[in-house]
Amino acid sequence: MVGIIMGSSSDLPVMQDAIQVCKDFGVAYEVDIVSAHRTPVKMLDYAQNAQKRGIQVIIAGAGGAAHLPGMVASATILPVIGVPVKSSNSIDGWDSILSILQMPNGVPVATVALNASKNAGLLAMQIMALANGDLSAKLAAYKLDLVEKVEEMSQQTKSATK
Repeated sequence: MVGIIMGSSSDLPVMQDAIQVCKDFGVAYEVDIVSAHRTPVKMLDYAQNAQKRGIQVIIAGAGGAAHLPGMVASATILPVIGVPVKSSNSIDGWDSILSILQMPNGVPVATVALNASKNAGLLAMQIMALANGDLSAKLAAYKLDLVEKVEEMSQQTKSATK
């Protein structure tokens, strides 16, 4: 199961892509609002008990000061994937990116691009596929589909430019 958390409900539109990846691959998930700054006790409880609930990977989206992914990673041994979210109080999203990316040694957080929860979902699938043959096969098919789509675009472009 994948745990998908975010600091505010305003992050949900960005995090929907990670939810959709879980649905597309048939992987169970849970979604919750867990704020590092406004609900620190809930955040610690979530991180410390996620593995007991069957969570294998946590995807944490946060904007602004974006401490959620790092704080969750500090309280669990599970892999945490951070999704920097361009929030309404951010000029360009760099605050979120750097808050998640610049973790101290010993507390790793995998970080995807700004608002890229789809990649976070796919990375979670890849991590879980290491121990799940069915999921591994689904990922292989997904990658093959990407190749086929690019080949179609290539052929269309060649035809359109002749």
